[in-house]
Amino acid sequence: METKRYKVLMTLAIVLTVAWIGWSVYDGVIVEAIPGDSRYLAGNSYFEDGRYNEALAEYQAALAIDPDHFQAGRGKARSLMQLGKNEEALTVFDGLIEKHPDFAAIYANRGILHDRMGRFQAAIQDYEKALQLDPKLADGPHWLTRFLRNQPQRPPTIADRARYLKEQLDKPESERVLRLPEEDKRQRPYKL
Repeated sequence: METKRYKVLMTLAIVLTVAWIGWSVYDGVIVEAIPGDSRYLAGNSYFEDGRYNEALAEYQAALAIDPDHFQAGRGKARSLMQLGKNEEALTVFDGLIEKHPDFAAIYANRGILHDRMGRFQAAIQDYEKALQLDPKLADGPHWLTRFLRNQPQRPPTIADRARYLKEQLDKPESERVLRLPEEDKRQRPYKL
């Protein structure tokens, strides 16, 4: 009885492994779903590792293959933002919003960029627009995302930041604290 069960389980494991390998080869080597996707995915890997120059190069390579590759455009804008190339990033975000006005994460990221640039009213407007388009952004990163990033504490969300900025802007200018370096470092661009 045990031998029969073992053989069935072994056969099932082998079949599933072969199917997984076959699918991986097909999906990763034979077919590229969207032209430029492999370069875009390489850019994502570099971005997650904090290697923003390399990420930017990969996103630009994806855009050279397909200039309308939406995700590569978003990656390019996020990379430029992380590299401190704020005006370039703003131009890319503006172009993406023009083409995709209903995509909330672009507004969230442009809001973060405005915030970093000290354009607090514009940041609040973008944060609110992002939350209007996708209220789930107020929840911040999912627990699994935080786990994979080794981020045990919930980082501030755009809803938290918008609320904080409004409170501070309501105060007299001499009492405002618009930057909290420790908290600000914890805010990451939205990938969604």
